[in-house]
Amino acid sequence: MQLKLYLSAALIGCIAGVIILYPLYDFIYFHEHGVENKTAFNYIFERLINSLQGHTPVETWFLAKVGMGFGVILAWVYGKLHKKLAQIEQLTAELQRDLKGSIKQGEGPLLEFKSSFRWDYQQECTNKNIETAVIKTLAGFLNSYLGGTLLIGVADNGGIIGLDKDFKTLRRKDSDGYEQLLMTTVASTLGARFCQYIHVMFHFVDEQYVCRLIVNPSSHPAFFKQNKDAKFFLRTGGGTRELNIEEATDYISQRWRR
Repeated sequence: MQLKLYLSAALIGCIAGVIILYPLYDFIYFHEHGVENKTAFNYIFERLINSLQGHTPVETWFLAKVGMGFGVILAWVYGKLHKKLAQIEQLTAELQRDLKGSIKQGEGPLLEFKSSFRWDYQQECTNKNIETAVIKTLAGFLNSYLGGTLLIGVADNGGIIGLDKDFKTLRRKDSDGYEQLLMTTVASTLGARFCQYIHVMFHFVDEQYVCRLIVNPSSHPAFFKQNKDAKFFLRTGGGTRELNIEEATDYISQRWRR
């Protein structure tokens, strides 16, 4: 899609360079230097016809290239703005949802619950595997077409557990320390550039803190890095699964088609 956008922008810019920039250039030249026995319109029109007939190839090609450059730059700016607006729309739509209502609906393709980020409620201690499960879920949302939302502090059945146990494991035992840990872990396991797609918020629900992570779809494939291995996860249905090499290659070629 991006390649088509840039090629179209370059073609339109090329045409604009000839039929807009060329007459503009001649208009400026006419008023600076003047041309005897000709009006500005006649001079500009005659020059444009000569250009289209190939009588001034150097000037025509130069202005066409200038137009192509402007076209590509505008396409790049449009692409950046379009992605940013899409992220803002998704974030706004998610913020307008009633959190308790979303929890009652249960987990699905766009919503996942995690009891904690660090604390293992069964073993009553911190567990690195729980952090890993959270990051895999984030990677799955990043790689999906629509992104999704992860709620930490909510049990699988929708019960509000809160973040107190997680907070107690931190040096800075508050939401700021929690967010810092989340983003540091994302940066070290997925890559720092993916932090921009994850928005961290905290809510007070039933007298307990819940962390909401709104994940926008990424513009690049997100690989989970563990023990020098890179694994690709995708959100499918109500869960996150690892794709094998063949599945990942096929999906990436479709999802991030150039």
